[in-house]
Amino acid sequence: MRSLTTLAALALLACAPSEPPALPDPEPLLEQEGAVEVRPVIDMHMHAHEVPLPITEGGPAPCLPAPCEPRGEATGTPEASLQQTLKAMDEHHIVKAFVSTGDLDLLDTWVEAAPNRFMAGSAIWRPGEVPLEELKERLADGRLHGMGEIAAQLAGIPPNDPSLDPYFSLAEAYDVPVLIHTEGIGPPVPTFRVQAGSPLLLEDVLVAHPKLRLYVENAGYPFLDDMIAMMYQYPQLYADVSTITWIIPRQAFHRYLRELVEAGLGKRLMFGSDQMRWPEMIGEGIASIETADFLTEEQKRDILYHNAVRFLRLEPRDLE
Repeated sequence: MRSLTTLAALALLACAPSEPPALPDPEPLLEQEGAVEVRPVIDMHMHAHEVPLPITEGGPAPCLPAPCEPRGEATGTPEASLQQTLKAMDEHHIVKAFVSTGDLDLLDTWVEAAPNRFMAGSAIWRPGEVPLEELKERLADGRLHGMGEIAAQLAGIPPNDPSLDPYFSLAEAYDVPVLIHTEGIGPPVPTFRVQAGSPLLLEDVLVAHPKLRLYVENAGYPFLDDMIAMMYQYPQLYADVSTITWIIPRQAFHRYLRELVEAGLGKRLMFGSDQMRWPEMIGEGIASIETADFLTEEQKRDILYHNAVRFLRLEPRDLE
């Protein structure tokens, strides 16, 4: 029988934070603009002209909570979304972006427009809409670099529903990242259920798929304690801070971000714009990180770049 001293030592080892793997290369300095150093950004959450609601051209971006003042003007065509997104990426020095849509032909168009900058992910709005065999073929030949956004919560389907398990199994088998919508906020669709977004429901997924590289949209907002518990217990779980960088009041976002960072999770948070049809929100999202005065410069760079490099296992050649 083990002594109490041995058990205590084992407990301490279990609780000790694991050192993140070394980055493959120092962060590059893209250029010098006067006295300002220009550093790269990785956007872990983009969409190829996709919104889960009918949106008219020029319509404002959503905001929460109602009543609130909406901003921005929606693009009218997929081509306009692509060109304005690329323009925003140039302006904000985004060197890599994870982009998804359920329209795989449109996804191909975006990747072909900037093959070194876009990583393709298949959006899953409802299980079965995108054939698994087609996803497997695309993963095998390199046309698909990840999976998600898995947004089945919008249909009221929780992440641990058996209908989603084949997608997690496929992503785990090909060792690709998966983005999932698991949180307490979403578009005003009649099938959306807040309770289906509890981060605790991811536990069944992570236990069944221990090698799955999973990251949670909006860091599970506003389920702060549940998100912290899950990220503590499952070190393979990362999170992006995407829509909440611009859809909720900035003070509320900063409060949430500060709690996550003070909980020690700053090395597993990544930036994502979730621009949908409002490319101007990309800049708004980056500004919400840069204006967080409680973050050190190192913490800002981690969120905007370094953590994504580590999570995606990027090599220097991938960022050229």
